[in-house]
Amino acid sequence: MEALQSYFAEADLTELAISIGLRLLLVLLIYVVGRWLAKAVQRMVEKLLRKRKVDEVLVDFIGTIANAVVTIAAVVAALDTLGIPATSLVAVVGAASLAIGLALKDSLANFAAGVMLVLFRPFTKGDFVEAGGQSGTVEEVYLVSTVLTTPDNKVIQVPNSAVWGGSITNFSAKDTRRVDLVIGVGYDDDLKVASDVLKKILADHPKVLDDPAPAVFVSNLGDSSVDFAVRPWVASADYWGVYSDVLQQAKLALEEAGVSIPYPQQDVHMHTVESAA
Repeated sequence: MEALQSYFAEADLTELAISIGLRLLLVLLIYVVGRWLAKAVQRMVEKLLRKRKVDEVLVDFIGTIANAVVTIAAVVAALDTLGIPATSLVAVVGAASLAIGLALKDSLANFAAGVMLVLFRPFTKGDFVEAGGQSGTVEEVYLVSTVLTTPDNKVIQVPNSAVWGGSITNFSAKDTRRVDLVIGVGYDDDLKVASDVLKKILADHPKVLDDPAPAVFVSNLGDSSVDFAVRPWVASADYWGVYSDVLQQAKLALEEAGVSIPYPQQDVHMHTVESAA
C-alpha cells in the first residue's frame, strides 16, 4: 500500500514538473514572439510614416513608442500565462508607476519635453542647431534626450527638458543666411576706395547671392578705425566658406589698393613743462 502511494506521489510530482516546465516554456515563447512582433510593428510603423513623408525625427520617436507598447503587452500576456491576474498586475504596475514617477520625475520631464519636440518640430534630423547650451547637428531625438554631433565630431546627449526649456536656434531652417562681417580701415584712408574694393569682392564671389543684394556701408567710427559692415547673403551650406573667403580677399585687396587695416592702438603725446624757477 505504501509503495502504491509513493508511486502516485511521484507521478503527481512528475506531472507537476512537466506542467510547470510547459508553462515556463510557453511564457518564454510568448516573450520571444512578443519581442519579434514588437520589432516587426516598429519597422512597419516607420515604413508607413516614411511613405507618408513624415519627418525623420517623428518616425524614430513613434517607432520606439510602438515597440515599447507591444513589448509591454507581451510581458503582460506572459505573466497572465503564469497565473498572475491582469487586474492584480495593473494595480501593482499603478502603484509601482507612482513610486517610479516620484523617483524619476526628471526623466518624466525629459519624456514630456521629447513629446513636445516631436509635436512642434523646431528642428529635424540633420539640422545644425544651438540648444540646451550646446551646438551641433541633430542625429536623433530619443525619449529622454537629443543627440547632437559637434563640428569636431563629438557626440553630445542633451536632456530634452534642457532643449525644450531654453531657446533653440536653428541655423538650417532657412535656405539662405546673411554673413555679418565688420572690416575696419584707417581714418586717413579714402572711404570710397575702401567701399568700392569691398563691393567688388562681393560682386565677384560666385557664392554670394544677388537677391537679396549684398550691402556695404559705414557702421561705426571706432577708436582706431572706420568700420564697414559687409553683409552678403549666401546659401546656408556656403556660410563658413564665404565668411573665410571674404575676410581673406578683403585684407589682400585693401592692402593692394593702399588702404590700411588698423589694429587697436593709442597715441601718447609728451609735453615738456618748464618749472616756475
